[in-house]
Amino acid sequence: MNLLSKSLCAALLSIAGVASSAHAAVQIVGTRVVYPAAEREVTVRVLNSGNAPRLIQAWADSGDDHETAETSKAPFLINPPLSRIDAGKGQTFRLMFNGAPVPQDRESVYWLNIVEIPTRPDAKSGADNYLQFAVRTRIKIFYRPTTLSGDPASAATQLTWKATQRDGKVALTCTNGSAYNVSMGDVHLKGAANRDNVTGGGMCPAKGSETFLLDGADTGTVAYSVIDDYGAMKERESPYTR
Repeated sequence: MNLLSKSLCAALLSIAGVASSAHAAVQIVGTRVVYPAAEREVTVRVLNSGNAPRLIQAWADSGDDHETAETSKAPFLINPPLSRIDAGKGQTFRLMFNGAPVPQDRESVYWLNIVEIPTRPDAKSGADNYLQFAVRTRIKIFYRPTTLSGDPASAATQLTWKATQRDGKVALTCTNGSAYNVSMGDVHLKGAANRDNVTGGGMCPAKGSETFLLDGADTGTVAYSVIDDYGAMKERESPYTR
């Protein structure tokens, strides 16, 4: 397992030849993990939609994508940490909080890593030269203390926005006074002519702030899509100050 983690950390790929094709076959059920502090564990389902078995390694990190299973600073244990999923089958991972001290006045954010490694082509297939990729997927883990006040569904209503200029663009700072993180699928200035250049989204952290550098005219209104606990998006608009 140490050897596996080191090789994944280096490049997340293994080369054995000169020609091949690769694609992700393993999919996580859901776009995020919400971990209520009162729960003993939370389960995460992973499916192999490919036509061959996959070796899966799972671990949590603290936000540094260079952390491996061995160097992780996240307060979670995942069982099983290493497994094989046959084609068309699934695997349930158990995510358990280890009791480490974390803030109790807001949600904390960590990341779940799922790495899939395809099996080596059968010698009978004649694939003497091939390129083999290990594909990593990361989704957020929201650790939610039981002491939090308010409602995660209404956290977006507490956001405030302020604009400044930076490098000829509008730098829009979002401040979140709630105890819940607000994830966004898209953030842009209302009426932006070139939607190809708008930000891909992000997150305004609980009791914190985040700045988005946006293209478009300074219209006084920001449009954004808020992602809820289930991965659904709701479009919102808000005025901002200067």
